[in-house]
Amino acid sequence: MVVAVSGMDSLGERAAKMKEALQKSQTITDSVVSILGSFDSRLSVLETAMRPTQIRTHAIRKAHENIDKTLKTAEVILTQFDAYRQAEAKILKGPHEDLKSYLEAIDQLRHNIHFFSGNKGFKSSDGVLNNANSLLAKAISKLEDEFKQLLALHSKPVEPDHLFECLPESLRPSSESTENHSSGKNHHHEHQNGTLETGGFQHLTLIPPRTLPLLHDLALQMVQAGNQQQLLRIYRDTRSSVMDASLRKLGVEKLSKEDVQKMQWEVLEAKIGRWIHFIRIAVKVLFVGERRVCDQIFEGFDTLRDQCFAECIASSVSMLLSFGDAIARSKTSPEKLFVLLDMYEIMRELLPEIEVVFGGKACNEIRESTFGLTKRLAQTAQETFGDFEEAVEKDATKTAVLDGTVHPLTSYVINYVKFLFDYQSTLKQLFQEFESSGETSSQLATITMRIMQALQTNLDGKSKQFRDPALMHLFLMNNIHYMVRSVRRSEAKDLLGDDWVQRYRRVVQQHANQYKRNAWSKILQCLSTQGLTSSSVGGGSAVSGEGGSGASRGLIIDRFKTFNIQFEELHQKQSQWTVPDSELQESLRLAVAEILLPAYRSFIKRFGPLVESGKNPQKYIRYTAEDLERMLGEFFEGKTSNEPRR
Repeated sequence: MVVAVSGMDSLGERAAKMKEALQKSQTITDSVVSILGSFDSRLSVLETAMRPTQIRTHAIRKAHENIDKTLKTAEVILTQFDAYRQAEAKILKGPHEDLKSYLEAIDQLRHNIHFFSGNKGFKSSDGVLNNANSLLAKAISKLEDEFKQLLALHSKPVEPDHLFECLPESLRPSSESTENHSSGKNHHHEHQNGTLETGGFQHLTLIPPRTLPLLHDLALQMVQAGNQQQLLRIYRDTRSSVMDASLRKLGVEKLSKEDVQKMQWEVLEAKIGRWIHFIRIAVKVLFVGERRVCDQIFEGFDTLRDQCFAECIASSVSMLLSFGDAIARSKTSPEKLFVLLDMYEIMRELLPEIEVVFGGKACNEIRESTFGLTKRLAQTAQETFGDFEEAVEKDATKTAVLDGTVHPLTSYVINYVKFLFDYQSTLKQLFQEFESSGETSSQLATITMRIMQALQTNLDGKSKQFRDPALMHLFLMNNIHYMVRSVRRSEAKDLLGDDWVQRYRRVVQQHANQYKRNAWSKILQCLSTQGLTSSSVGGGSAVSGEGGSGASRGLIIDRFKTFNIQFEELHQKQSQWTVPDSELQESLRLAVAEILLPAYRSFIKRFGPLVESGKNPQKYIRYTAEDLERMLGEFFEGKTSNEPRR
């Protein structure tokens, strides 16, 4: 019990102590809360007192930031003003002293204009922009003058020798003249389609390479300033005159159809030969060189580049094509066919270069004019074929060939046909201009056969002028033999064929036989026995004297007299006739000898003794068979009547 009470007291004491402690803790807490509350109140008062200072500090900081920003902007503006002043100083000096710095100044000026255009809030921005734009306009104007002067300085007509140096060796003219350097038959060259490079041709330097980048930079500035039309005008006026002058120095003339019609053929033919040479040089050297200049100066401006080139060469191309067009439109004549083919041939040769050099929309008209000339030349050449065939058939020249030799018309026509075969590839192209199908070789064969037939028809007509039928057939034999021989020795044989050759050889033989019949039948009658012997003597009986049953001596003498007179007439006449082909001449003499000499020998053997038994037999038997053979060797040599016998 005592223990329990004691425990309770102890517990109460502890509880009392705990209560006391809690009361002290509460008192302390209250004191701390009171202190903290007082501190919070003081902080609030302090904060209220500091707020104006904080606001002023923030305002000062913002002001500093604005000042820094303004200073930086001012610095940029001052930099632009400084750059403007520097650009202005360079521009006022002009581009001539230092073109590179001048171009840099223009670029800087454009940057200034761009800057102030985007910052129009500045008070003086409008004034600055006006000044800058005015200065830029002056700068571009001076730039135009510089472009014009620099281009003109390096734009001189090209001397012919400089052009010739760019040609392959085979096409370079002699030092004397360019007259003989026409198309020829060996002027074909390999084309590389789609490129300005042509085999064997060297680059022509029209403007120094170091100058082209400067001209390009000037052109660039002018284009950026919107001055394309002024640029085009300057380039056209400067370079066009150079192209024209270069061609005139070379020898190119602008001729009309009327001018061509008035010219002598020899003069015209020479001019055509030179024109063929000139147009090759113009397209493959001069215009290629000018195209290269345009490509470099106007690089990046395709439309302007093509327009400048087209307007630069338009006059020169017109000058060149005018002559070709005048020839194509002038009156046709047979001798013009080959020069027409030469001209057509060179135009065909140049087509790949024309396609490339005159490429682009701006050159459409120039390109079409060259194609048009090519077509007209082909058409005129084809018409000339028909005219030539008709001219051959109807040729009425009065040229006399009294000796029966080859007529000038025959040699002219045959040479004409031979030349046609030199142009086979060209003719093939020409026929294809108008024919969509068919073998071009057969077309050429047909044309050739028609021409040959026309010639034969004309020769038949000309042969009627000969009163002597023997000479008429000799004339036809000579001329048709010339035709056959010429064909057999040329490419025409493969085209016309063996049948044509054999057919005309038979015609030659027929005329040779007709000649022998007409020339020698009468004299051979003198050597026949008809009318000289009776039927009883015909078997070879001895010749009896006058009044006998044999041949009459008087008749025999008359026969020898007649033979001598006729043979001497034939010798005199036919030694003036001509068989120009030595083989034909010899074969014809042999053919005559084969019928004349055996008959003469037989006649002398049979009837000679009757004459020899009388007085002066040599008066009647003037010639031996050997004499006749020798004299036959003088036939067909075309001697004049007063030439002595050999």
